[in-house]
Amino acid sequence: MNPFFRIQRDALLGLQRLIVGGAAFYDVPPVHPCVFFANHTSHLDTTGLLAAIPPAMRDRTRPVAGADYWDKTALRRYIAHRLLNVVLVDRAKGGADALVPLSQALDQQDSLIVFPEGTRKDATLPGEFKSGLYHLSKDRPTLALVPVYQQNLHRALPKGAPLPLPLLCRSHFGAPLYNDRGEDKDAFLARMHQAVCDLADTF
Repeated sequence: MNPFFRIQRDALLGLQRLIVGGAAFYDVPPVHPCVFFANHTSHLDTTGLLAAIPPAMRDRTRPVAGADYWDKTALRRYIAHRLLNVVLVDRAKGGADALVPLSQALDQQDSLIVFPEGTRKDATLPGEFKSGLYHLSKDRPTLALVPVYQQNLHRALPKGAPLPLPLLCRSHFGAPLYNDRGEDKDAFLARMHQAVCDLADTF
């Protein structure tokens, strides 16, 4: 990553941690490459998770987000492309075509941040997971899938709020899971969903 953009990114992450905290708790240290998957409640989720992972992993960890949102303005494009190195997804495509950029990033040995709910939910526990995590990992049985529960971010910056509130936010990283049991889609997604919910119970 360009050092100039890295400084800006780390300043952005540092500002978020200054305002809303960002303590991280790990069941085991995350491995690289992996897919971090977390509950999605706020626009702070992506930067909150990036701020919580070990600094050595940040340059090779790429958030996944919708191109329809992040390509909408010049400022969003700058943040997405220059600072966060986002993998942009065309959500209108759906299906296997939408997952191609994610598979390419994994082939390049990048880690990913995904939010399997697909959209923000103003709730303590995550909503139903969409199928992308299953299809992304079904042919990658050795790919580590790391569940993450992020606490309080929906209260720190709820939908429509112009600025974040100074509330303590924390992230709990679980042990890696794998799509190696031969489960069908529904059973796999239920197991992944429960893993995030279990982490919520630790706070």
